[in-house]
Amino acid sequence: MERRAAGWTRSPDFSPKPASPDSVAPALGEPLPANRSRTYSGVMQERSRPPRTPPGLTLPAIAARLRAAGCVFAEDEARLLRSAAASPAQLGGMVERRAAGDPLEYVIGWGEFCGLRIAVGPGVFVPRHRTELLVREAVALLRPGAVVVDLCCGAGAVGAALVARIPGIELHAADIDPRAVGFARRNLDGSAASVHQGDLYAALPAGLRGRVDVIVCNPPYVPTAEIETLPREARLFEAAAALDGGSDGLALVRRVAAEAPSWLARGGHLLVECSERQAPVAVEVFAGCGLTPRPASDADLEATAVLGSMPA
Repeated sequence: MERRAAGWTRSPDFSPKPASPDSVAPALGEPLPANRSRTYSGVMQERSRPPRTPPGLTLPAIAARLRAAGCVFAEDEARLLRSAAASPAQLGGMVERRAAGDPLEYVIGWGEFCGLRIAVGPGVFVPRHRTELLVREAVALLRPGAVVVDLCCGAGAVGAALVARIPGIELHAADIDPRAVGFARRNLDGSAASVHQGDLYAALPAGLRGRVDVIVCNPPYVPTAEIETLPREARLFEAAAALDGGSDGLALVRRVAAEAPSWLARGGHLLVECSERQAPVAVEVFAGCGLTPRPASDADLEATAVLGSMPA
């Protein structure tokens, strides 16, 4: 995430006030009284200073509050909160929300992904850095003018990253969650992308069948029994439907792979994120659907994906 310190500024108070004896300028040649030693410019400098930050809202104080609440990157988060807040009152509320356990991205209203600010809100899946592998693999396959589908798009992070990197692609993003669709439309606003609401391929225009060059999908792939082991921020705040992938985590992967051949163009590709443990099974699923599979991974991102290609 972008990290920058920020404060608040307030315009000087230039509203007219009744003159007081001390505010009347001395006559020409008259000595300045002892209690009038400050210059006009000094007075105006004092007036133009921003209001002092309340003691409990300085960066060190915020970091200490967050650290006590268990935030590992307290200093970085303090700067982000200061940057996002429009006033001390708003900052105070944001600090309390974060200290109470609300995800930082929900508190400041965005998450960083592939160098972009992706707007998110309560209940919407927060993009993970590991999904940047999916973007990188897709970019290597794309060219301007390509038709791309982003299934299970969430807030539209993957699609936004692809549009930013490959100008001129025809992007269609889809998700079943209306909240996610709303954020995807916001994050893709200004591009030529189309955002659809519905269940996987059912959300897409029928005219895309057989025309899609690349399908990218970051489906829910956490096995149901493992949901309770997820970090608190994901478990309690994100929609369960964005996390739960069924008994082995691959329920949606199977559905996506099964229908992909009827939507992909010749030589088209399907890219799906999964866990390292799930990759061998996902490879078998892709092969069983007529796709030539290839696993991909990135140790630094702790990311795994499976790619499947249609015959050329």
